[in-house]
Amino acid sequence: MRYVSTRGAAPELSFGDVLLTGLAPDGGLYLPAEWPQLDLAAIAALDSYTDVARAVMGPFVADSIDEVAFGDLVDAAYSTFEADDVVELVDLGGGLSLLELFHGPTLAFKDIALQLVGHLFDHELRTRSERITIVGATSGDTGSAAIEACRDREAIDIFILHPHGRVSEVQRRQMTTVGSSNVHNIAIEGTFDDCQDLVKAMFGDVPFRDEVRLGAVNSINWARVMAQTVYYVVAAQRLTGLAAPVSFTVPTGNFGNVFAGWSARAMGLPVEQFCVASNSNDILDRFFATGEMEIRSVVPTASPSMDIQVSSNLERLLFEMAGRDGQAIADAMQTFRDTGVLTIDDDRRAWLSETWTSQRVDDDGAGGVMETIDRVHRETGVVLDPHTAVGVAAASRRVNGSHTPMVCLATAHPAKFPDAVEKGMGVRPELPARVGDLFEREERFDVMANDLNAVEALVRGRIL
Repeated sequence: MRYVSTRGAAPELSFGDVLLTGLAPDGGLYLPAEWPQLDLAAIAALDSYTDVARAVMGPFVADSIDEVAFGDLVDAAYSTFEADDVVELVDLGGGLSLLELFHGPTLAFKDIALQLVGHLFDHELRTRSERITIVGATSGDTGSAAIEACRDREAIDIFILHPHGRVSEVQRRQMTTVGSSNVHNIAIEGTFDDCQDLVKAMFGDVPFRDEVRLGAVNSINWARVMAQTVYYVVAAQRLTGLAAPVSFTVPTGNFGNVFAGWSARAMGLPVEQFCVASNSNDILDRFFATGEMEIRSVVPTASPSMDIQVSSNLERLLFEMAGRDGQAIADAMQTFRDTGVLTIDDDRRAWLSETWTSQRVDDDGAGGVMETIDRVHRETGVVLDPHTAVGVAAASRRVNGSHTPMVCLATAHPAKFPDAVEKGMGVRPELPARVGDLFEREERFDVMANDLNAVEALVRGRIL
């Protein structure tokens, strides 16, 4: 298995090199040179999440990690999850199911990928006798999951940038109360997009990148997407035995989670449709509805992890849409960066419409986030976090009249967003016992301006 950049100018790499490189040197994102195909009949007969994970991901890592060693890494990654089998599938009625992905150590779906990525980093760095500096941006959940995966690892320093005052208190404390000496938190005075731009700029600064041996845990890293493909296969296996199509609704901001579903479909998973669920920061909804992507100001919402305007992983789908023409993607992304607008033609819009649809869900009003949290709790007893509520609201609009099972991804435990949940249903959710002392722990983080040179100087000073 070799990996290619979406912008076409970077050399092909092996999985191990892609894992440690993160962003391609031409600014693109790595994808497999070809999509391996799933043996659906064999996977349908497997008994556990980890068995499916080994079968789905095995072809992606075969050139770098032997089968037995990879199986051990998978088992270790998911041994700390509290669900009986990593994820839970809950029937909400009316053809709609909820796939709960938040039973890992930091109560968010990011754990499913990042717990594995942490073990993959350790394996690869030990094999090479190397050290790496991880830099990532978070809109809330990636940061704590990445820190939990990388804390106390001797060959890794990790720096996480979050938008100051724009994540929930639980999200912030899950990052800033980790006392490990290799963990560094930076609160940037700006938005998540500013944090993400700083991370991309650090990767684009080749002398700095080489000096500190930079690596990525954001979903620009292919290993993140690879690990997320598994739960789409598991959901379909549990619902239909992989014998009939399933549709998915995914609350998304940066597009990595839903692109993982598309990757599973490219590997042969029978998926009829993906519904992209956006909050008021609706750049993705506008793109799928009109074929035009235009950057606007970020609006704070009750679902802060989705308060994003530049969805990095959409580039991977654009690459597939363009017939894997790397130069066309490089030109398109430069235009988008220069003008803040990207428009696709009617043929490409038609290609998208075969599989993709979208919905925008606002916080308030009929069918909004708050009403959905209240309605689902009254009707089913299930408590939704505000991001999952965006997805359920969008999915509810799509399932009416459809005979294809719809699965909505539940991305976070409701206790991570207690203010929003309490506003929606009048009851404040409690943190699970394993993080019950979160508000008693001491915080450590630096508040910094949106200044690349200053951030690079801090990173350099902490590790050298």
